[in-house]
Amino acid sequence: MHLVQLREEVGTGPAAVQAAQKGALVRLLTCGSVDDGKSTLIGRLLWDGAGVTEDQRAAVTLASHNRAVNGEKIDFSLLLDGLQAEREQGITIDIAWRYFETQDRRFIIIDSPGHEQYTRNMATGASHADIAILLVDARHGAKRQTRRHAAICNLVGIKKVVLAVNKMDAVNWSEARYREIERDFRVMAGSFSFAQVTTIPVAALTGDNVVYRSAAMPWYAGPTLLDYLEAVDPEAEQEDAPFRMPVQLVLRAAGDFRGYAGTVTSGRIGVGERIVDARSGLGATLRRIATMDGDLASASKGDAVTLVLDTDLDISRGAVLSEVPRRPINADVIEARLVWLSEAPFDPEAGYLLRTATDLTPVTSMSVSALVDFETLASAPAHACNVNDIADCRILLGRAAAIDLFSDLPLTGNFVLVSAIDGATVAGGVITWAQAGAPEVGDNVLVLDRALLARGLCADLGDSPADLAEFNRRAQEVAVLLRSVGVPVLIEI
Repeated sequence: MHLVQLREEVGTGPAAVQAAQKGALVRLLTCGSVDDGKSTLIGRLLWDGAGVTEDQRAAVTLASHNRAVNGEKIDFSLLLDGLQAEREQGITIDIAWRYFETQDRRFIIIDSPGHEQYTRNMATGASHADIAILLVDARHGAKRQTRRHAAICNLVGIKKVVLAVNKMDAVNWSEARYREIERDFRVMAGSFSFAQVTTIPVAALTGDNVVYRSAAMPWYAGPTLLDYLEAVDPEAEQEDAPFRMPVQLVLRAAGDFRGYAGTVTSGRIGVGERIVDARSGLGATLRRIATMDGDLASASKGDAVTLVLDTDLDISRGAVLSEVPRRPINADVIEARLVWLSEAPFDPEAGYLLRTATDLTPVTSMSVSALVDFETLASAPAHACNVNDIADCRILLGRAAAIDLFSDLPLTGNFVLVSAIDGATVAGGVITWAQAGAPEVGDNVLVLDRALLARGLCADLGDSPADLAEFNRRAQEVAVLLRSVGVPVLIEI
């Protein structure tokens, strides 16, 4: 369900290895505006929930006494603020990862920064998460950055959100204030596709309703934060999802062994079933499912396997193996919603590459059509975007790529956009619409070239960046309309 290319896979550290041996993890993201108390909340959760060792308690207690922050005995945020700059400024800059377990569950907590300057770090953390804990300060309610973080959670496919109304002690434990914030947030959440929204009033510094139920808020009858986290089902994938496995590597060994290695991103497949390379349409029967621990009879989501087929297919890294009936779309035009991560603004003349799970596809042209307004959460027409903007765009690919819509299969429906010059990540997004690829040029294919468009539909446009973006947008719109009525079209601009 995530922008998987934005991240290095969690699972290389000792804690993650230990958790993998014991069972699946629940990944929690904490987000919200700066100073709303995210690090303090998670520090308190760890402190009261047996996630802190005795030597850590002693170190944090000593550091708290030395700092004397707000006159409090313990500064719980010190459990998360790992950088010197974070401790000096009292804010989270980088993502903090903490593993802990209770009697019932195992967790990885992803504490993300709240400051707008570090939104890209928050987006990276969100790409890992199963559940988001969105904090608001009870004194101020939802801020612009709160809405931005909610929009990013929605963008990356997080379906379950906890609104933690923090600092209830600062509003004298007011139920009326809590209900007002809860009501406003549920109205805001109506703009998104969250499957479940839960609200909990908390006070992180005092620990009320974090691990232990608050005596100061007898009007609240719901779960504490830890009670909710131990009970919630984080699974969001649809039942009976179609099989997908992006090929990471083609393996050859002595004899006639040839296998296609990768990780199953959705569905399941069994020995004897037919599979197909989505891009070429070449099919074969699955003869073996090989792993380091021996062969399997079937493989399902999350399994890292090597598939051995009864026929050698001429495919390589970047191919997507799928079941025969429900295949990905071989798309050369996509519409997407993305978060712009680069300090350099979107440039329609720059070269970009679209990176999916294992594929890298050149972008022929790209245009922005709208930006999310973080005051109203509505889309406003636009042709440019800058760092931290969430934009709707249309992308024309240099060749067809095997993809899915994000709403159907998140792990094969997301992408990152990288610079063709230096490979730096400039944006991460999800695919909302896709057009099947155009055929090769031939007698029956209409070619829309620059000269043809400049003489007619785009005759009123100049050479400015805005006009060039509009030129590309019009060309793509015409191609989509013609293809929808059966006219093969190729754009060469």
